[in-house]
Amino acid sequence: MELLIVGVLGLLAIAAASALSDRFGVATPLVLVVLGLGVSLVPGVPAVEVDPEWILAGILPPLLFSSAVAMPTMDFRRELGAISGLSVLLVVLSTVVIGFVVHALVPDLGLAASLALGAILSPTDAVATSIVRKVGVAPRITTVLEGESLLNDATALVVLRAAIAATAASVSVGGVLADFAIAVVVAAVVGLSVGRLGLLVRSRIRQAPVSTVVSYAIPFAAAIPAEELHGSGLVAAVVAGLVTGQGAIRYLSPQHRLSDRQNWRTVEVVLEGAIFLLMGLELTTVVTALRADGDSARLGVGLAALALVLTVVVRAVFTAPLVVVQRRFARRGETLRPALEGVDEKLELGSTVEFRGRSREIDDPARVARFRGRLRRKIADIDHLLDEPIGPREGAVLVWAGMRGAVTLAAAQTLPEDTPLRSLLVFVAFLVAASSLLLQGGTLAWFVRRVRPARPDPEDLTAEREELVSRMRAASREVLERHSANPTVAAFLERTSEEVQRPDPAEFRVLMLDMIEAQRAALVAARAEGTFASAVLTAALENLDAEQISIELRAG
Repeated sequence: MELLIVGVLGLLAIAAASALSDRFGVATPLVLVVLGLGVSLVPGVPAVEVDPEWILAGILPPLLFSSAVAMPTMDFRRELGAISGLSVLLVVLSTVVIGFVVHALVPDLGLAASLALGAILSPTDAVATSIVRKVGVAPRITTVLEGESLLNDATALVVLRAAIAATAASVSVGGVLADFAIAVVVAAVVGLSVGRLGLLVRSRIRQAPVSTVVSYAIPFAAAIPAEELHGSGLVAAVVAGLVTGQGAIRYLSPQHRLSDRQNWRTVEVVLEGAIFLLMGLELTTVVTALRADGDSARLGVGLAALALVLTVVVRAVFTAPLVVVQRRFARRGETLRPALEGVDEKLELGSTVEFRGRSREIDDPARVARFRGRLRRKIADIDHLLDEPIGPREGAVLVWAGMRGAVTLAAAQTLPEDTPLRSLLVFVAFLVAASSLLLQGGTLAWFVRRVRPARPDPEDLTAEREELVSRMRAASREVLERHSANPTVAAFLERTSEEVQRPDPAEFRVLMLDMIEAQRAALVAARAEGTFASAVLTAALENLDAEQISIELRAG
């Protein structure tokens, strides 16, 4: 009964924090962390200790899956280079720098344990990026941050396992690289398979609530087998989410997609709230363990402050050349764009295309369509780099928005009991995660206002919406031409008479649904081209889903 009461109070606290954060403009995670810290300091409140597996295996897979489903695959593909650098190279660099600095200051800790602490502190938290979405940064920055936080856990956990193993035996760099490669490949294969299988199964389910219930099992169905095969369960959940998000419009009905959006959003609110509330509540447990082991809290605070500074400094040092590389890619694309447009203009059946010194004869209609699609997608990618550049201001936001969170604390708690100065490491991890959220997260909105990074031009978004509406209207006209053979429908649409007879409801419903399906196909084609912003496309697709659901509900 006590556990039930605690659960109910936790849900009410999450709901209250969410409501207050929207009203006062403070991010919900910050409110919940402070609330948990305050409650943990109240005399008589029992210590809270959560098995880290509940976070790593029970909470993170569905949260990462949900974030991956919502992330447009087109945006993820475009930023894969930056995401890969931040989620792999930066994690390794942070681990090494923090590890060697901590080892130099606390030799008793040992190099392996120091590197383990570096691995624990290196990944940004996927849940922490929920703060970023509310401060109005450019979509490209949000994509990079979300993509990084979706994938860097795998790198950090592989390095952490290697560091833990090194405390008992020697570990080679080659062995660590092999483990990482196996973890990623296995996770990708399992996630891809589970994601596709999930779509096939759900496409045969008619009840939207039942389909959503099945979707709850998909992240675990991907994560558990991947872990058993020595892969990364978190990456498997991410891949399954990307596959589901990309294929949902093809395999799932509008009712299923709407049910998924609503119910998964509720799940996100509860799990995100729980993970931050638990972070605050565990303060007493962490401090008690530190005192029991006789470790110095003052030393822990000093190490945490130093480690927090190092995470920001290392991230800044890594981001600076990353920004240079991204700008160089943009300039190279700008130079290449006229040649790509020239090829696109000359491309037709039976033509010979010359590009970069190579000649290619296009003699198959399907091949022409595929080649033109790739060309236009490449041109759209270049336009994307030019329209949303990543410069020093955007790089500064990337640095300051790299917050640590509950993953850091959960990873620290997976350290074996015989790890040197274990309670100190857990204490440092807790302080870094909490202070990162409170300091960086609490000042992020102010920081963005001061730095003033580039934002999307409202006029460009309006122009894109108008162009998209034009394409949808063109698709509707094609449907109307097909239905014009029906005189009743034609007369009703032309409105040539005041007393025109209304078409049969069933006929009219078929007409409207055909128009919606044609418009949706036009939007999917536009998404494949990559010529429109993901936010504009997503909003248009959701509006079509709502319109179709309304028509089908009226039909009974």
